[in-house]
Amino acid sequence: MMNDTLITSVLKPHILKTETQQTNTLIPFYKPIAKEVEVFEQAYKNKIPVLLKGPTGTGKTRFVEFMTHNLNQELITISCHEETSSTDLIGRYIIKGAETVWIDGPLTKAVKTGAIIYLDEIAEARPDVIVAIHSLTDHRKELYIDKLGETIKAHPNFMLVASFNPGYQKGFKELKPSTRQRFIALAFNYPNEKDETEILVNETQIDGVTAKKLVSIATKIRNLTELGLTETVSTRLLVDAAKLIHTGLGKRLAVRVAVVEPLTDDTEITEALADLCDLMI
Repeated sequence: MMNDTLITSVLKPHILKTETQQTNTLIPFYKPIAKEVEVFEQAYKNKIPVLLKGPTGTGKTRFVEFMTHNLNQELITISCHEETSSTDLIGRYIIKGAETVWIDGPLTKAVKTGAIIYLDEIAEARPDVIVAIHSLTDHRKELYIDKLGETIKAHPNFMLVASFNPGYQKGFKELKPSTRQRFIALAFNYPNEKDETEILVNETQIDGVTAKKLVSIATKIRNLTELGLTETVSTRLLVDAAKLIHTGLGKRLAVRVAVVEPLTDDTEITEALADLCDLMI
C-alpha cells in the first residue's frame, strides 16, 4: 500500500539509543502513495496515536521523519528491543556528586516539550513499556511517573507514533488487541515498480535504467517465496545498492553485498540469488 522509502541518551547507553531531529534541516525525501500524509496530519490535529505496520525497510521511519518536518516539530526516536524498559523511557534517579538527582527519559521529555516520539518496533520492548504508554493513548493524555509520584499532562503538541513488523517472529512478538486499538493504523508495503524506481532515483541520483534493473531484481526475489527467507528485499537495501553503484562500485558486486548477502547466510541460496542478480544487471 505504501512505500519505502544525535543525541545519544546517557540514561542507559548500552541498552537504549534515542535520536532527536531538528526540523530546520533538509526535507527528507518521501513519495506519498495513498492518503498517508493526510491521515497523519488529521491524527496530529486530533491527538490520536498512530501505528505504522509493515515489513522492514518499507519507509515507516522515513515517513515519520518527513511528517515531523512538515509539521515543524521535534522528533525523538526510540529503537526498541527486548531490553527496552519503561524506566529507560520515563527516567531514573542517578548519583551526581553527593546527591541523588532525577533525570527525565526521552518519553518524559517529549510529553513535557510537545515533541513527536516514535517508538520503532514497539513489539520488541518489554511489557512494562506498553503499560506505561496506555494513559498517553487514550482520553487522559497523561504520563504517570511512579518513582516521583507525579502525573504529567501531555503538552498540546505531543504525539505518539509507533511501528512494528507483523510478519517478524509471528506468534512471538505480537501486539495485544487492547494495545492495537489505542492507535489508528497505517499499513506499509513495498511500492510498485514505477514508484520504487522513482524513489531510488531521487534518493541516490542513480540513473533511471539501473534503478529500474534494481527494482526488477527486488520484485523477482520477493516472488521467490519457496526460498523461505525470513525477510525479503526491502527498498532500503535497494537504496544501499544504488548508492554504492552511483559512487563507483561495480553493479554486480554492489547488488551482492547490499541485497543478496544481507538476506541469508545459506551459501547455496546466496549463490543462487547472486547468479540470478548477475543475469538481471
